[in-house]
Amino acid sequence: MKILHLDKNHPLLIKQLAEAGFENDEDYTSSKETIEKKIANYQGIVIRSRFKCDQKFIDAAANLKFIARVGAGLESIDIPYATSKNIILISAPEGNRNAVGEHALGMILSLFNQLNKANQEVKNGLWLREENRGIELDGKTVGIIGYGNMGKAFAKKLRGFDCEVLCYDIKNKVGNENAKQVGLKEFQKRVDIVSLHTPWTNLTDRLVNADFIKQFSKPFWFINTARGNSVVTKDLIHALKKGSILGAGLDVLEYEKSSFELLFKEDMPLEMSELLQMERVILSPHIAGWTIESKKKLAQIIVYKIIDNFNGNQYV
Repeated sequence: MKILHLDKNHPLLIKQLAEAGFENDEDYTSSKETIEKKIANYQGIVIRSRFKCDQKFIDAAANLKFIARVGAGLESIDIPYATSKNIILISAPEGNRNAVGEHALGMILSLFNQLNKANQEVKNGLWLREENRGIELDGKTVGIIGYGNMGKAFAKKLRGFDCEVLCYDIKNKVGNENAKQVGLKEFQKRVDIVSLHTPWTNLTDRLVNADFIKQFSKPFWFINTARGNSVVTKDLIHALKKGSILGAGLDVLEYEKSSFELLFKEDMPLEMSELLQMERVILSPHIAGWTIESKKKLAQIIVYKIIDNFNGNQYV
């Protein structure tokens, strides 16, 4: 079986696949159009997010048996069309869930203790103690939207804190010893913190908007380590100004390119400029799942899943 690797990943991925009998080619620079001209020569591709595997791309890949994405989500792939062509789709949410859980927790603690603000002030020669008095996570109610791999990993990180953890998910009976599953109305009534851990789908696109925010009974803190397109930035800014959202930690943004490698799809929107100036907002460049350890874990899981699905030797 011949595999084309379209993004660089941990070297163990190619090494172990070769040892298992797969033939590996690499192309990290060619355009999508160039790849489409040769993709019919391959039975598998390994990607991150360099470009979309849309219907045209899949049609060009006439002999494709699988698409493996070294990451959690599959939104860069036309899933219905790929599955209609009997192409197996492989991802690795288990590989970076721990990293995402730690990052979400770090964002909450930084916001609560004003660490980013205080750090910059001290570096600028200011020693403002009362102005940077923090609040504690203990005793708060944390709400997790989306209780899959990422949500569960985040809830596990909260076990060391004396806080109540609630989860909301479209699937039934996903709660566990780390989080109590509740309906959306109860969720919106009780939580002090909302952490988003959903994939980007039709159901979650622009999920956090003005109407959604209005349904909460009290002001809350907001963390997003999921997908930027699930949040309407202008509505988030309005809620921050109004005080219905107390602060936000955003690892992902509405204005990211679909490749996740660049921030702006076009010139910087006005609301993005405003967001950058807000004191109660901390930002990171889509790195919640981007650790040294997760890079290796993601690659290893993809290897295991490819080998589980295909015996490379039979295609050599």
